[in-house]
Amino acid sequence: MQTDNVIALDVVTGDGNELSCSAVANPDLFDGVRAGLGQCGIVTRATLRLVRAPERIRRFQLFYRDLPLLTAHQRRVLTEGRFDQLQGAILPDGSGGWRYQLDGAITYGSGSAPDDKAVLSGLSDERGAAVIADLTYREDALAFGKFENLLRSKGLWFNPQPWLLTFLRGSNAERIAGDALTGLTQDDVGPFGRITYYSVLTAAFRTPLVRLPAEDVVYAFNLIRIPVSNDPAAAQRMIAANRTFYDRIREAGGVQYPVGAFAMSPEDWEAHFGSGWPQFREAKRRHDPGHLLAPGYNIF
Repeated sequence: MQTDNVIALDVVTGDGNELSCSAVANPDLFDGVRAGLGQCGIVTRATLRLVRAPERIRRFQLFYRDLPLLTAHQRRVLTEGRFDQLQGAILPDGSGGWRYQLDGAITYGSGSAPDDKAVLSGLSDERGAAVIADLTYREDALAFGKFENLLRSKGLWFNPQPWLLTFLRGSNAERIAGDALTGLTQDDVGPFGRITYYSVLTAAFRTPLVRLPAEDVVYAFNLIRIPVSNDPAAAQRMIAANRTFYDRIREAGGVQYPVGAFAMSPEDWEAHFGSGWPQFREAKRRHDPGHLLAPGYNIF
């Protein structure tokens, strides 16, 4: 998470104090602000940990015949550390079905290009459909801009986009994602939408208020809905469906990435933050006693 790369923050709290915070200075404020949904303070300056940008990116887009195989290979390449970046998606195939994609990338410098054969060894993807691209760091970093321009050209950029962002337990991700797919059509995500689905090592996450299922490997499962029309009624139906999906995911031990398109009650939030709730509540009481900051989340 970006919050794991924050070294220090300058913050204006809800009671009007200007404070600096870090792991050693005002640590309760530091932990209340990072991933705290704006509840404890307004960040005016951030000191971030950086790494040197690589020169080039080798990106591998691999396609699988079904969800079980994608799930297994996502876990395999994650635990083997084959890629520097790992994502994946379930994509509309244009004919009412789905394509299952693993998207991995390796960073490198001049004279140290990755061995494609070794990277792909033992993977039973549909190799004839694989797309391997070699890009400069800048080309890769700015790739989303091309997608934005496409959506703007189609008149879709400003349509409501009711997304659902979650993490599933690794032990039941395939089942939960598969159950969700049975209730979805391509119209539910749109021709330019997708369902992102990929494995993550929870040991990489260190921010106290970031909530994840309590397993070593979890799967991001996100409904990236990009509707083709600006229809409020359709958007409301998608939001209601997101809430239904979320309730099922929570019952199965999953959690929400807390930026979504449906309302959460204070009780929902208390359940979401779990063991971190008392610490979060105390940070709110101390630094925003008047509940002035970010009231729209309805957390407290």
